[in-house]
Amino acid sequence: MKITDKFKEHGKGISFEFFPAKTPEGLNQLVEVAKELESFGPLYASVTYGAGGSTQDRTKETLYRLRDETGLTLMSHLTCIGATRATMDALLKDYIAHGIDNILALRGDPPQDMYEFDPNAGEFAYAIDLVKFVKEYNHFATSVAVYPEGHPEAASFEEDIAHAKEKIDAGADFALTQMFFDNTFLYRFIDKAKAIGIDIPIIPGIMPITDFAKTKKFAGFCKATIPESIEKAMAPVLDKPDEMFKLGIELAVKQCEDLMKNGVNYLHFYTLNQSTAVKAILEALNL
Repeated sequence: MKITDKFKEHGKGISFEFFPAKTPEGLNQLVEVAKELESFGPLYASVTYGAGGSTQDRTKETLYRLRDETGLTLMSHLTCIGATRATMDALLKDYIAHGIDNILALRGDPPQDMYEFDPNAGEFAYAIDLVKFVKEYNHFATSVAVYPEGHPEAASFEEDIAHAKEKIDAGADFALTQMFFDNTFLYRFIDKAKAIGIDIPIIPGIMPITDFAKTKKFAGFCKATIPESIEKAMAPVLDKPDEMFKLGIELAVKQCEDLMKNGVNYLHFYTLNQSTAVKAILEALNL
């Protein structure tokens, strides 16, 4: 089922992101997590796709297991850097044959062992190229990524949002944001997006801070700002995992409450293949 049809049926809702497990045991555990979270009635769940297509087989295996063992509507992340039209064609036809109707079209990053990689040398240089390619099939609901604080490689916020509009005008049906921890960034992005004619759903990605050190490291890589208020709140519990976890849930709940109060109808949760944090947030929000 297409996620766009889900949006037509439901004026609000939640969704989840998973990543492919590295072992059969990990995949079994992921399926159980997905079943547990399915009880909250998500509109869909997405599965990530490694740099340079490095997890393609595991992404497919995860999607097909979830299709067979849950009732989730599924979306595959798809990165195009280093890919060819032939390999993409084969993958998309396989998805169509196996009932995967939704794609998150991403440029992606080269694998870490690919030094001096030139993305322009491949058949797909940017996400917009993949969006156009996917739309040729007249089958998939297509999403793209957007960045509330601007893409790390963009020269300016204005440049980045202009590129976002180009991707969307190429055929994207909705957009998912990178994680962020200060809602004012999202509100600014939405206002600027509307001002330049972007009118598709923009769905915020929520990352619960349950391990501050890991989150801070990842945020630094993504250039996502962690507000000083969160830094100060976390400082007393850095060596107290249970208290850190509890505080992280409280902060995520407050973030979601503010988003919903300000008219955000859809929330996308980065689960890290765990159910505990997301369940606690959804229960606190009474979703």
